[in-house]
Amino acid sequence: MSIKKPELVAPAGDMEKAEAAFLYGADAVYVGGREFSLRAQAGNFSDEEMEKLVAMARAKGKRVYVAVNILVHNRDLDRLPIYLAFLRELKVDGIILSDPGVLELARRYAPEIPVTISTQASVANVLAARFYESLGVKRIVLARELTLEELKEIREKVKLELEVFVHGAMCVAYSGRCLLSSFMTGRSGNRGECAHPCRYQYYLREEKRPGEYFPIEEDDRGTYILNSKDLCLIEYIPQLIDIGIDAFKIEGRMKSPHYVATTVQVYREAIEAVMEGSPGRDLDKWWEELNKIANRPYTTGFLLGPPVAGQDVLKLSKPAAVAFCGIVRDYWPEKGLALVEQRAPFGVGDVIEILRPGLESLRMKLEEILDMDLVPLERARHAQQRVWIPVKEPVQYFNILRRVDDRG
Repeated sequence: MSIKKPELVAPAGDMEKAEAAFLYGADAVYVGGREFSLRAQAGNFSDEEMEKLVAMARAKGKRVYVAVNILVHNRDLDRLPIYLAFLRELKVDGIILSDPGVLELARRYAPEIPVTISTQASVANVLAARFYESLGVKRIVLARELTLEELKEIREKVKLELEVFVHGAMCVAYSGRCLLSSFMTGRSGNRGECAHPCRYQYYLREEKRPGEYFPIEEDDRGTYILNSKDLCLIEYIPQLIDIGIDAFKIEGRMKSPHYVATTVQVYREAIEAVMEGSPGRDLDKWWEELNKIANRPYTTGFLLGPPVAGQDVLKLSKPAAVAFCGIVRDYWPEKGLALVEQRAPFGVGDVIEILRPGLESLRMKLEEILDMDLVPLERARHAQQRVWIPVKEPVQYFNILRRVDDRG
């Protein structure tokens, strides 16, 4: 029996991140509009930007899924039909939702658009999956709390497409259904406005000792007692493909283009290695790349069974050894110069890496920086400043520049 290649679905909080996802190997992106999406603080897409995104995806042979996955209140119902009809007109590739009311409206106002049930619906068993299958849903993003064996059993007993998260932040609450932000800040996580109070630092106070605070762990800055490590299933891509999972999803619509490019490229390579009969071929390299992005320590979550005590509790670690500092916007072959748009300060003498889709990263010491008039500079200091840098090999549009910390 031939192995089915899973779709790689990447986060895109804005057009730049969508472009990064497509260039570095994603088959599809999932995005949100300015309303009805669970990442209200991401850049998100206006109607005009959504039109441009769909056009770009079509030109590249890629797909666009639109999240309409907030928990809807009555006050939303008048506006939703207009938005769903707009998505129908755009012919997006899918709508991601969790609210049964939104499902009913999607059937009425965008009947041709396939529906994906969001992980917010917490589908964790065969009967729930069959229920959505009976409603004509095309795909389910399964709950993150499932083991390999549970995923396998659901795969064997339903025909609709199954998608799983393979990388990214994990919520403190079951499938992300958390009320903490709403109670503490008035910003509802289920309405796309989460303030992430699980990432605040907390102390323990004993009832009869008012004013005395004790850190849960020995750290004078407190501890993130509610905050999970980040999910990373790079080692288990072969098993997930073998089970027959249809799509792998990366979390992170609010992360940087560097995060999107790096994670997408790593998981693309891991998928292709399985398809070529060499699973895990470059596992050490993939781990090295994933540790270069800003992240919490990694966990396999529930994939291998219920986490043991402390497995998922965040412990502070040293920062990533690289810093995302620029994007290549052009290349001047006659002079061997790359035009870089700055995203964090970098300067002469810094060791840099240039991340390139499908190629090894190019590592070099930066010998020179020139402004747009070719006048030498010591540093690129200003946000989105454009400068020329000499490179020893040709580079391309949207290659990513990162500064390397060689101090160990």
